Amino acid sequence: MPENVTNNKKEEVNIIIISDAAGDTAFNNATAAAAEFPDTQINYRRYPFITDKKKLDEVFKEIEKYPHLVILYSLVKDDMQLPVIKFAREHNIQSVDIFSPVVEAIQQTTGMRPVEKIGAQHKLNQKYFDRISAMEFAVMYDDGKDPKGFLEADVVLLGVSRTSKTPLSLFLANKNLKVANLPLVPQTHIPKEIYEINPKKIIGLTNDPSVLNEIRRQRMISYGLNPDTTYSNMDSINEELESAQKLYKKLGCYVINVSHRSIEETAALIMHHLGIED
Repeated sequence: MPENVTNNKKEEVNIIIISDAAGDTAFNNATAAAAEFPDTQINYRRYPFITDKKKLDEVFKEIEKYPHLVILYSLVKDDMQLPVIKFAREHNIQSVDIFSPVVEAIQQTTGMRPVEKIGAQHKLNQKYFDRISAMEFAVMYDDGKDPKGFLEADVVLLGVSRTSKTPLSLFLANKNLKVANLPLVPQTHIPKEIYEINPKKIIGLTNDPSVLNEIRRQRMISYGLNPDTTYSNMDSINEELESAQKLYKKLGCYVINVSHRSIEETAALIMHHLGIED
């Protein structure tokens, strides 16, 4: 590269948050720390309610595909913490235990043993149970798995591939909102339920073509595949975005361009649109 050329591409870090509860503590720590690195692209991938080793193994299988990982975990039981530590060491990944150091400090000071009760920091009120229910709803109705979810949802997210539908669904679920989402592909059938929903509840997500092209190319590279495919082709991307825009206009829904916006910023716009205070 010539000396007078500057590479402005941001360094990317994928922060993996694994918790046996909602994961709010780890997420808040992550976002606070990430603020110190404004020139880094931080992707948050939350895995809440990981309460057994089978679920933990599924997380491991999924996160292996992501580059530049940092794992934050908030797990009460030792037998759940040890596999995370082992996985991180085997894959040369930085991992941070959010929970244990504070517990150990209190134990050393008081001489008392912790009860190892998952979610003990939460008051078991209706709001907490609603949040768990919303998280389960988001997982159940992710990627249009069951059209009936659109009718039951507080918010329905529509968008082409890589417009942050799933992470946004989970973030809003942590705000006690039931969220369903539908990926949009040109010339595919749109479930009739979409046309039966109050348009105010529908959010159309879009992106800048160049940004979407780069995201998709990087995703293919992370899979070890050729980045130049129909999936990342600019003509195909423009066709997808135009098709989505026509649907949004037909539905009369609120549209948000997610390019250069964090999940938190997009969620704040959605909640403001719905008249919900954070």
